[in-house]
Amino acid sequence: VPMRYLPAIIMAFGLSGCSTTSPPEPPSANPSLMAAEKLIDAFYSFDPAQLRAAMADAPDSQQALLFYQGWAEGGNYVILNRQPCQFVSEGEATCAITVRDDLIAALGTGFWVTDKFHLTMREGQIVAVHNSSNDPPDFELALKWLQREQPEVMTGPCRGFFAGGPTPGDCVRAVVGGFNAYRAARPAG
Repeated sequence: VPMRYLPAIIMAFGLSGCSTTSPPEPPSANPSLMAAEKLIDAFYSFDPAQLRAAMADAPDSQQALLFYQGWAEGGNYVILNRQPCQFVSEGEATCAITVRDDLIAALGTGFWVTDKFHLTMREGQIVAVHNSSNDPPDFELALKWLQREQPEVMTGPCRGFFAGGPTPGDCVRAVVGGFNAYRAARPAG
């Protein structure tokens, strides 16, 4: 580029930054969404210390999510599809993760569950988390069958089921065993 054009090029670049509209902020640049993604990374690391750190500002949500992390690890959750976390309203974000796991495999539905992490955010910090999922109807039926037919699972390894129970991995493995028994007990067809 000849030097005589340099001032015009510099001026053009300078003016291009004076646009009245700015491009949308990429999710990776938003502190709240970055915190949400970090929480998902921590959850699927299956390291409780990482998850506690990611939830430092959400102490009331830690007990349930730490149990769920142990449950997911014991149930051999494998991520099939991880959607980027996104805002659903001011201060509320969701992260949708489709997983393959031993529970649904035991039911033989051929359907993989999408878990949603619902995060309440304040000033880039996660202050509350809860989960939901699109479990197939057989999941609820099998769980009720298990509670009726094998109540010792709920008073043994699943004591404190999603309420801070001490053995989430043992619990999910017992539930998988119960789901296998449920499937075997169902009439064919």
